[in-house]
Amino acid sequence: AGDDCLMCVCLRMRRIRFSGGGSSNCALLGTTFPFSNYTNFPLKTKSFLKLLPSRTLLIFTTPHYRLVTAAQHSSTPQTNLSVGSGGDGRNGYALKDSKVVLKGMRYTDLEKWVQSHGYRPAQALMLWKRLYGDNIWAQCSEELEGLNKDFRKMLSEHAEFKTLNLKDILTASDGTKKILFKLEDGLVIETVLIPCERGRNTVCISSQVGCAMNCQFCYTGRMGLKRNLSTSEIVEQAVLARRLLSSEVGPISNVVFMGMGEPLHNIENVLKAADILVDEQGLHFSPRKVTVSTSGLVPQLKRFLRESNCALAVSLNATTDEVRSWIMPINRKFNLNLLLGTLREELQSKHKYKVLFEYVMLAGVNDSVEDAKRLIDLVQGIPCKINLITFNPHSGSFFKPTKREKIIEFRDILAEAGCVVLFRWSRGDDQMAACGQLGKPGEIQAPVLRVPSQFQAVLEAAA
Repeated sequence: AGDDCLMCVCLRMRRIRFSGGGSSNCALLGTTFPFSNYTNFPLKTKSFLKLLPSRTLLIFTTPHYRLVTAAQHSSTPQTNLSVGSGGDGRNGYALKDSKVVLKGMRYTDLEKWVQSHGYRPAQALMLWKRLYGDNIWAQCSEELEGLNKDFRKMLSEHAEFKTLNLKDILTASDGTKKILFKLEDGLVIETVLIPCERGRNTVCISSQVGCAMNCQFCYTGRMGLKRNLSTSEIVEQAVLARRLLSSEVGPISNVVFMGMGEPLHNIENVLKAADILVDEQGLHFSPRKVTVSTSGLVPQLKRFLRESNCALAVSLNATTDEVRSWIMPINRKFNLNLLLGTLREELQSKHKYKVLFEYVMLAGVNDSVEDAKRLIDLVQGIPCKINLITFNPHSGSFFKPTKREKIIEFRDILAEAGCVVLFRWSRGDDQMAACGQLGKPGEIQAPVLRVPSQFQAVLEAAA
């Protein structure tokens, strides 16, 4: 048969040892492999495979496998191989070209995987430290000096070290660095390194390509959601920021999940990534210095507070449901009363834990004296800090930043009422690296929502 013909062949699966390290015929469910390398198949199977066109692909099912051509496969959804548990956004370890992606695993999972290949747990720890600690941040097996030669060979054959490819680094006038990473599917994400003279260098990492929340003041929201990032794609942003820029800016001590995407919309991978970031044998960020931000997904927020010791930031940005439902549509599902009530309840069991409320100041929309007074009432009973953020303009936005004098007035009202208030000035805005400026919307964009009548005149005057 020619390359364009569908070949359906049902052969009873044998217990075959594949290059991925597995020997079970049920772990290969729905997995696709090219026929370029079939040296590990049984003799009778190899004889059959040699008769097939070179571009035929093998799709495993259980207890049989079937064959399709490359052309047909290109229109068929692929499922990556899963082995074990604790996977990279799937029900198992994510694989790339039949190789396990190392940065998709917590340490316990990595240890089990190493042992499944016949090596001792101590070698798993040595590998972990070379991936995340000791200032090595290895990106290939050649950088694993000190490891057993056979162990390194196994890793080169069965493990993938990286999922991100550096596309560009842009430097703003204030020293902020915007790092563009290209993903395996061609999509691009942005990571920001914010240097600080006091030594608190912060890396701002993305959790999704785009975002589904459609916050009206956020440039990333214009993109809509393309897809979630895997655990490895999240973790590697912090790893590569250290590898690429530590020698230039100094140690990176803080991580904020405030880049592209809504972190709690990708909670499985974010929780796992946060665990990897704070592991004492690896990257060893302090849980207090790893902050996950959310627009207010209440069920996921509750889970995060119960399962993670990392810090939480909640984007509040309004003091009435009417305004918040306009500028943050997620409020239509989880309103202020539900969101803040959940925080009051959950934080009762968190000792010495304070949530950070983020408040983007939008001229004429949420920056009045009345807003400041309502904000004081809203946060009563919640251990918190309030972070006032200047709005960073971008193309297509009809919002304007609040003037400095009014921000100071707003801050002083909060401080006089006993609130702990911080203020964040823009960093990196001349390279579109500031808060709310990341991403690149395409031709199809998320909808701009109708402006409430009481704000139309304000926005038209500011335009």
